[in-house]
Amino acid sequence: MVKDQDIVGDALAKVLPKHDKPWYRVAHLLELNLILLVPLLSSATAGYDGSMMNGLQATSSWKAFFNHPSGTHLGVVNAAQSIGSVAVLPIAWPLSDWLGRRWTLLIGVIAIIVASIIQAASVNYGMFTFSRILAGAGSIIVTQPSPILISELCYPTHRGKYTSLFWTLYYFGSILASWSTYGTQKHIGDSNWAWRTPSLLQGAYPLVQLCFFWWVPESPRWLVAKGRHEEARRTLARFHTDGDEEHPLIEFEMTEISRAIETEKETVGTGWSTLFKTPGNRRRMFIVTFIGAFAQWNGVSVVSYYLTLVLDTVGIKDSDTQTLINGLLQIWNFWAAASAAFLVDRLGRRSLFKWSGIGMLLSFSSWTACSAVFDIKGDNSAGIAVVAFIFIFFFHYDICYTPLLYGYTTEILPYSIRAKGLILEMFAIYGSLIVLAFCNSIALDAIGWKYYLVFVSILVVGNVVSWLFFPETKGFTLEEVAEIFDGVNVRADAESVLAHETASTAEKAPNTEHIAKI
Repeated sequence: MVKDQDIVGDALAKVLPKHDKPWYRVAHLLELNLILLVPLLSSATAGYDGSMMNGLQATSSWKAFFNHPSGTHLGVVNAAQSIGSVAVLPIAWPLSDWLGRRWTLLIGVIAIIVASIIQAASVNYGMFTFSRILAGAGSIIVTQPSPILISELCYPTHRGKYTSLFWTLYYFGSILASWSTYGTQKHIGDSNWAWRTPSLLQGAYPLVQLCFFWWVPESPRWLVAKGRHEEARRTLARFHTDGDEEHPLIEFEMTEISRAIETEKETVGTGWSTLFKTPGNRRRMFIVTFIGAFAQWNGVSVVSYYLTLVLDTVGIKDSDTQTLINGLLQIWNFWAAASAAFLVDRLGRRSLFKWSGIGMLLSFSSWTACSAVFDIKGDNSAGIAVVAFIFIFFFHYDICYTPLLYGYTTEILPYSIRAKGLILEMFAIYGSLIVLAFCNSIALDAIGWKYYLVFVSILVVGNVVSWLFFPETKGFTLEEVAEIFDGVNVRADAESVLAHETASTAEKAPNTEHIAKI
């Protein structure tokens, strides 16, 4: 069993409330974790879109209604969601800082609901493409504040698992999308409702979020930044110590939050250039942008949006079979990613990066080889093997680049540049998706399996980079992570925080940035 100090460090572990029963039997912790499901569903909303387009491309009525789009036309409609996401990225960060995390989340939720209605009612290609651009814009507005809100509200020992679970729920959305398209294709057939129904269901998760949004509190960090200290204290106390505002944990967290906000305001040069001013920050930005880009350029995007074309290349062209494989793949993905999210504190981040990278390289290389054999010899067994290796590849992708896509980068970014750093990562993610969504269909049509060799080469590079540059953050406080990047000795400061809190919980802690600032 992993001990509290192995997760959050000794200083914070010593001021945590002592419970003699599991968290789900502690009323205020159960309430908090149920409320956090609302922002967690933001990733499910994003996941619905990718799998839905895979399913729609295998639906005979969708292909017929839009005159069998291919090449550039297919690339544009698949890239539209990412185009909308990139378009609103510059305003997502200032919006969440101005309005607050929860109100920004609400704007995105409403935008996606409206987009799903427009998509379901589409009468031509242009209207359908516009609805996907609007859905992409709404998706980024709900995605950007959600992991920050989760990490800033979470109980300290739950943060690692919850931030890792955030993107894992991407596949929760994929499951609904894939099986809804499978069901409508199989039972509705050639009716236009076979594609309009899944389009309308895109608003299902946002509708759930809308219904329970009113129970979600604002981030204590945002409240402190706006001078609403007492409201922040009440929020932390309600969910972390069952209303005890004088508990040592609340004193510790409030001191750390206040110190962080004051330091950020006093720091000279907290603009975008700060991301690259110091060697430590430059290393952080390299890791953040690399993870964002590599998470798309490792070959996953080929299947995420073009599973139908991949299956076509190995002779699996039946619409029912294609949508069934898509549905089974999403369940497999969710199981793999969720398992890794719960094990992240036990296995460590660096171990997952190594395991994932080697596994993806071997399975994708085998997938490429089997595709070549099928193309050259027409061997049906090679085509079946491709499907098997797709599942094996996704397992190795899911154990790392799903739970750690935002979880790891949130840990390595210090408080003052965390929001900006996540925006940079999102630019890398969605910028890559625009290029890949547009180019993948063209490349697959033109050169087939030979296109996979590009991703095999990128996987080799990815393994080298993660091996050399990604540090372990398991069991480290944020101060100790900062020490890894900035070379500052903060361990002694963390110990003095503990001694100070033990002597007098009403006194302020020293000027350090503890894990409570996540």
